[in-house]
Amino acid sequence: MSDEAYEGPWLVVGLGNPGEGYARNRHNIGFMVVDLLAERIGAKFKAHKSRAQIAEGRLCGRRVVLAKPMTFMNLSGGPTTALRDFYKVPTEAIVAIHDELDIDYAALRLKLGGGDNGHNGLKSITKSLGPGYHRVRCGIGRPPGRMEVADFVLKDFSSAERKELDWFVDRSADAVEALLSEGLERAQGSYNS
Repeated sequence: MSDEAYEGPWLVVGLGNPGEGYARNRHNIGFMVVDLLAERIGAKFKAHKSRAQIAEGRLCGRRVVLAKPMTFMNLSGGPTTALRDFYKVPTEAIVAIHDELDIDYAALRLKLGGGDNGHNGLKSITKSLGPGYHRVRCGIGRPPGRMEVADFVLKDFSSAERKELDWFVDRSADAVEALLSEGLERAQGSYNS
């Protein structure tokens, strides 16, 4: 699929866990980014039969379906697949936005395909779709000391991190827009840090 030739909607899936208790966790950066994208296009999230909340509109001249799976992170593949089937979106027109431990805090990497790097949300999506979807990898860094990874990702951003969080979410949303409007290679050139 060449980005220019595809006229249908793009499916942009922010990964996170539903519920107020998780809202500001590191693991929910994907939800934060799609929330901002919905705000930018003036769309409101609504429940969808796929077990996700969706917001539809136009972003960079393209039709988009923004989605937040309402299952827990490790079951993200089910709602993502249901939305892919409902909207007839090719796998290459799906973007998953997620936290990434192996990238420094507030750094970004965009890519197409690849492994899941131990990320349960990606593992679930890849099991359902195969690996050929886009990823916007939002760096959260490694846990300090001997802290368990699960504890780290399910904690809120630290006070030092929160000082940059709005900028980080804004930049991540800009990267998604660049991916849709300029294609992967140019977006990587601008945002892979």
